[in-house]
Amino acid sequence: MQDKVTVKDFQRMKEDKEKITMLTSYTYPIAKIVDDAGIDSILVGDSLGMTILGHNNTLKVTLENTIMLTQAVSRAVNRALLIGDLPFGTYGINPSETARNAHKLVKEGNAEAVKLEGGRERIEDIKKIIRIGIPVLGHIGLTPTYVNIFGGFKVQGREEKQAQILLEDAQLLEEAGVFAIVLESIPWKLAKKITESLTIPTIGIGAGEYCDGQVLVIDDILGLNFQVKPKFIKQYVDIKEIISNAVKKYHEEVKSGSFPTEKQRYD
Repeated sequence: MQDKVTVKDFQRMKEDKEKITMLTSYTYPIAKIVDDAGIDSILVGDSLGMTILGHNNTLKVTLENTIMLTQAVSRAVNRALLIGDLPFGTYGINPSETARNAHKLVKEGNAEAVKLEGGRERIEDIKKIIRIGIPVLGHIGLTPTYVNIFGGFKVQGREEKQAQILLEDAQLLEEAGVFAIVLESIPWKLAKKITESLTIPTIGIGAGEYCDGQVLVIDDILGLNFQVKPKFIKQYVDIKEIISNAVKKYHEEVKSGSFPTEKQRYD
């Protein structure tokens, strides 16, 4: 078995110019497959609101939802760094409450680090979390908890002023102590500029090839996406079709009486 990945390995990989791999997972079986495949980090993302719970955005996810799924994933993970996503409403109100929620996600959910969205407005929250001994992954660009302010899932940072704000936010997050930053749905040139300006790693999702690593939602690469399908998705297999065919076959066999047979019964 490969050595356990830690936040220190993220930094080493950036310095060694080794790309970092990250995928979301929400269940024990999928997390086991992902971890065994050698992925560097697993994120129990608030994307679970859409992929698991069927909402049209991430805003309805609760801390309890995240804790329960992070617990399940943690039972499967031996190597990958396990990161839990703090849901909308669990941060940004006051830093002490944010730190309590992060502590709960680590203590009860078995996360090894937490992620939260936002730039300069999150500095005090981040410092408070780090102060109690929890590593923090930052997240700027298209931050899904801001979907109502952005007016939908739209690329951020195309205008010069907004691009400058994102660059400054990334630098402020690094100064605050985050171990890496997710850059979501921003122009590749801006992502490259941010990546080159930081000493900590950047993890891209829809931010081009010059980030230090990449993250995707597991459902997207497996073809299990039933809602938003952004340009940055690459589908590697169509599991949806495989599952559908299996279910149809089962349905037909039960209806016809060809399942179960003597092979599936007890004497």
